[in-house]
Amino acid sequence: METTQRHRPYEDGLAIILGSSCAALGLALYHHAEILIGSTAGMALLITYATGASFGPVFFVINLPFYWLAWRRIGHQFTLKTFLAVSLLSWISWMLPAWLDIGEVEPLFAALLGGSLIGLGVLFLFRHRGSLGGFNILAVYLQDRYGWPAGKVQLALDGLIMLSAFAVLPVANVIYSIIGAVVLGVILTINHRPGLYTGVSQS
Repeated sequence: METTQRHRPYEDGLAIILGSSCAALGLALYHHAEILIGSTAGMALLITYATGASFGPVFFVINLPFYWLAWRRIGHQFTLKTFLAVSLLSWISWMLPAWLDIGEVEPLFAALLGGSLIGLGVLFLFRHRGSLGGFNILAVYLQDRYGWPAGKVQLALDGLIMLSAFAVLPVANVIYSIIGAVVLGVILTINHRPGLYTGVSQS
């Protein structure tokens, strides 16, 4: 009979490092190609494109209000792991220009590879009961509080981000952004299914 194996703390820590690093590199490609993603990362990118502010600090600040919801609705372990992942991603994104000089990047390549890297990063975190914060926490809260379907809420919020992009980015860049979102979604859909991965974090 198959038993569920629990994650050890160092395994959770490694997943947070790998997941945040993969996502940070993918977002760096997005940033360089001036394309977009949904959730709070998309909000941070929009602010960055519109104001020239650094993505890392903006992403960190935008996520702050969501930790309270996560703590109340999902639990302290998830909240702590999410806070660590967001903090690490923000720091890596802030430091990355000093570590890596990215030359010219085709937007389609950025959408495909960047979306894949972000998807893998999120997958690492999901499998260790963490996340990169943002709208998924709000969607769960609104579903619990008002009965609004979380999936539809998430889709509506991400759609608003994409619509807002038309005010800041060329139409072609928004289309590439949608392609990247599809790639990310496919990776999560294929690889994050009930019963496919059964590891549970230790208390």
